[in-house]
Amino acid sequence: MSKKKIKKSISKRFKITKTGKVLFSHQYKSHHKMIKSKKRIRRQKETGVLKGAFAKKIKKMLGE
Repeated sequence: MSKKKIKKSISKRFKITKTGKVLFSHQYKSHHKMIKSKKRIRRQKETGVLKGAFAKKIKKMLGE
């Protein structure tokens, strides 16, 4: 049986925890910080958690 191949672009953008949650980093957080509210910048620093069908797709692409 051949080895499972994972999508390299996906592996750089998402991380799967030991419990199976799919984590991602928010976008639009590095440029033009003066226009964004402090609340928005704070929220974008935190890692997000994917849920539902999209999380299943990501897991499948990562060979989980």
